[in-house]
Parts: sequence; C-alpha cells; structure tokens
Amino acid sequence: MKKLFLIIGAPGSGKTTDADLAAKHSPEKIVHYSTGDLLRAEVASGSDRGRAIDGFISKGNLVPLEIVVNAIVGAIKESDKDAVIVDGYPRSVDQMQSLDAILKNEKSVKLSAVIEIDVSEKTAKDRALGRSRGADDNEAVFATRMNVFLEPIEEIRKFYSVKNLLKKINGERTIEEIVSEMNEFIQSKL
Repeated sequence: MKKLFLIIGAPGSGKTTDADLAAKHSPEKIVHYSTGDLLRAEVASGSDRGRAIDGFISKGNLVPLEIVVNAIVGAIKESDKDAVIVDGYPRSVDQMQSLDAILKNEKSVKLSAVIEIDVSEKTAKDRALGRSRGADDNEAVFATRMNVFLEPIEEIRKFYSVKNLLKKINGERTIEEIVSEMNEFIQSKL
C-alpha cells in the first residue's frame, strides 16, 4: 500500500522546495509531486485542458476540482515508489472532501499525514514576490492566492486534526531545519 503525504501551506511558504528536498533524502522510496507542477506541465503541453488551467492559474484562482483530483490520483497510481508526497493540495474544502471520498474506496493508497508548513503572511509574501517564478508572482495575484489559502484553512486543519493526521512544521526557520523535521516525520511513518 502506498503512503500519501500531503503538504499544505500559504503561497510562498516553501512547501514545494521543502517537499522536494525531503523526497530526495530517500529517492528509492519517496516521490514528490507538486500540484502546481502537475498543472503547469499540463499548461505547457498546449492541450485544451492546459489552456483552461492557464486561465485559472494566471489569475491566481483555483483550478476546477475534477481536473486537480484526476491529476493527483493519476500521479499517485502511476508512481513506483512506496511513498508519495503531494504539495499544494488540498486548497479548498471541496478538494479535501473529494480526495477523502476517493481514498475511502482506494485500497492501494493510504493518507499517512497532512503536513502544514506554517509561516506568517509577511514571510509568505516576501518569499513569493522574491522568487519571480512567472507572471503569477506579483502583489495582486499574491493577495488573491493568499485569500484563497486563508478562506478554508481553519476547516482543513480541523478536518485533519480530528483524524489525527495534521502535523504543523514551523516554516520560519532555515530550510535545513524545516526539511530535517519533515524528513524525520515522514520516515517515522514509513
């Protein structure tokens, strides 16, 4: 059975970098997928779905649920690793509930933990605007993305806390400290 780890956090929290580095500690056992990277790859493919996705991402809005869930579940099932880290998911209550419903009927995948990289809004903004990854890294889009993150986060935290699956990691420290804590936690679940 594959073990799934979801990494959540504000835009600019460092969740993608942290997850990628944690996975590289055990590449024979762990694979990392960024929800954003999965969606950007679809955009880069030039497909109709990719153009539709781009219309949402470029404005900082959420991509429709069925597109995201299909991308994530497909990536998990296609992986040949024992553990899969997916960052940037869930970003809404609907996404959370949809994945939960799918996993209840999925015998080959178990959600092991949801790890939140916890940072202040100021840190998130400084990091997001400083990375200059693309057209979606500007103040207006950051504000939209931050609001999209903040609106459902308390309900998401509560949902996974009740299931004893939520682990918060202080994202205000050095990347080495964050990744070390994340890696130790993930290894403890494998």
